Amino acid sequence: MPALQFASPGCTEDAIAEHVGRLPPDVFAEACLQILTHLQGRGRAVDLAEMCDKCQNAGVHVEWKDLQDVVRWLSFHFRAATKHNFTADQLIAGLGESSAKWPRPVLEMLLQLWTERGTMIHTCQEILPAVRIGQLVDLRWKLAMAVSSDTCRSLNSPYVTLSLKVADSSGEVTHKSFEMTIPQFQNFFRQFKEMAAVLETV
Repeated sequence: MPALQFASPGCTEDAIAEHVGRLPPDVFAEACLQILTHLQGRGRAVDLAEMCDKCQNAGVHVEWKDLQDVVRWLSFHFRAATKHNFTADQLIAGLGESSAKWPRPVLEMLLQLWTERGTMIHTCQEILPAVRIGQLVDLRWKLAMAVSSDTCRSLNSPYVTLSLKVADSSGEVTHKSFEMTIPQFQNFFRQFKEMAAVLETV
């Protein structure tokens, strides 16, 4: 059976196993389910900020980078297991060989999840396009007034702030924010209307 390796410098299987062992079980289970659902082409990807908040609410301090490594590791291994058509037993055996630090409850949870969903993911991955782009998860906007600026001469002018949540192909949600003047926002809105009109004809 080919060994699954996480291609991230400085992040070993032992380190990932230790990070996972510190996570509240329900938070880890939810992250796994979100990644598996995302790989099936349904649902949203893992929101790291939300995951971090849930850990803190459970009284567990986990570094953002550690959570990011866990999510990337899970996504990578689930994809690799799909590519090699691993059974749940093969996946768990591979993890056990890669590190002795995996908590037994975690391995049992992964065994159950892969038994239930591995076949569905394999089927979905075959029909999904090979090249993926980011998926828009959420878009929020607000109208505000500029009251101070180092570069703007005319203050008290309105502007629009857009906040986006985008899920990349690995299943990780990132937050993007940017500001636009009213004319820029009006142009942006016109382009969205044009896209909506084209989509209605498809």
